[in-house]
Amino acid sequence: MRTVLIVDDNPAVGEALSLALSLRDIRPLVAGTPEEGLATLLRERIDVVIQDMNFTADTTSGEEGVALYKAIRTRYPDLPVILLTAWTHLETAVELVKAGATDYLAKPWDDNKLLTTVENLLELSESTREVTRVRVERRRRHEALESRYDLDGLVFASEAMSRTIELAGQVARSDIPVLITGPNGAGKERIAAIVHANSAVRGGPFVAVNCGALPGELIEAELFGADAGAYTGANKAREGRFELADGGTLFLDEIGNLPLPGQMKLLRVLETGQFERLGSGRTRHVKVRVVSATNADLKAMIAAGTFREDLYYRLNVIEVNLPPLADRTDDILPLAEFFLDGKATLSEDAREALLAHAWPGNVRELKNAIARAALLAADGRIEPVHLNLPPPMPVAARNLDEPSREAVEAALASAGGVVSRAASNLGLSRQALYRRMERYGLVV
Repeated sequence: MRTVLIVDDNPAVGEALSLALSLRDIRPLVAGTPEEGLATLLRERIDVVIQDMNFTADTTSGEEGVALYKAIRTRYPDLPVILLTAWTHLETAVELVKAGATDYLAKPWDDNKLLTTVENLLELSESTREVTRVRVERRRRHEALESRYDLDGLVFASEAMSRTIELAGQVARSDIPVLITGPNGAGKERIAAIVHANSAVRGGPFVAVNCGALPGELIEAELFGADAGAYTGANKAREGRFELADGGTLFLDEIGNLPLPGQMKLLRVLETGQFERLGSGRTRHVKVRVVSATNADLKAMIAAGTFREDLYYRLNVIEVNLPPLADRTDDILPLAEFFLDGKATLSEDAREALLAHAWPGNVRELKNAIARAALLAADGRIEPVHLNLPPPMPVAARNLDEPSREAVEAALASAGGVVSRAASNLGLSRQALYRRMERYGLVV
């Protein structure tokens, strides 16, 4: 139940405030001295404190009220505190508000204003607890993944990436082929490296080949090797990637670019572990864990006759999908800080610009933007101009699931700080709004 602690040495004040709060289904607790108030904070979960400024016969000092406020702020830095003050203490109360107190109300107070202030603060306290819960849950899950799997130095904070890594770690322990799907630049090779690092062949080589970066006539030689004279320019025999990956993992990126003859040979290797180099009649044997990746629609390619259906089902025993960066925005700032590696700092405006951008080029685009910005920021402080990103869409044109900081602030102001009302106005759940408030630094 929502609980407010009233610290006031006047029993009439405690009774009046308790009655007003009770009528709003708020549980009041009353302490008559600062010492009693601090003791109550130790044993009860308090959401908001209303404290008097004066606890002595000298009604002009307010020293005990100041001392109580400082003690609360030191021990409970995020706890909202409302100061009740007589006009003689007004200047002191204003100074405490500047120092971090939530608000002050002059005696005699207005019940409606006080209750509205308390209810708004209770909403914010609830959001703070939710943010803390999500943060602790996220940290616990991250630590659990780190304890169970070798994450190969991967930087992430989002739930979407946690789910992807969890699946990658689970499938790594078998020797079945894995197909990683997702857009270009999202980091599919990093997921393949995690599969290798947690597999039975982690002590063997990890060999990567980009099937889309080689001319069609060279892909087979790249994969399976070639004897001298097998093609123009082949002056000596060369090992292919399968031989180099023997006893380890072969990562085939952009597998959809492999031509049909190469697909047939790849299918044979997957089924038998056997192949021949180009220009050779000798059959070779390898034991290789194959992880492939694509941003293409392989089923559409099958329908078009450009990708073998039997190879697709051989490669796609387990599919691990890597979401685009736009679907895991919690990863943007941690990745940006990782890429900076202490070379520069991000201003608050730069952080907002990073969060507002759609990142069609995914992690690769983010890495390039940060590298460029670090070079342009002569004083070591990155501003939006250094990022060279297009301006964000107007708020009205955005997907309501991703409102800007300005939209969230405006909605909270319009709703008088009531999170549930602001969330409804934005078309979000309260939990979704809490996450965005955390991301924009509006709660903690």
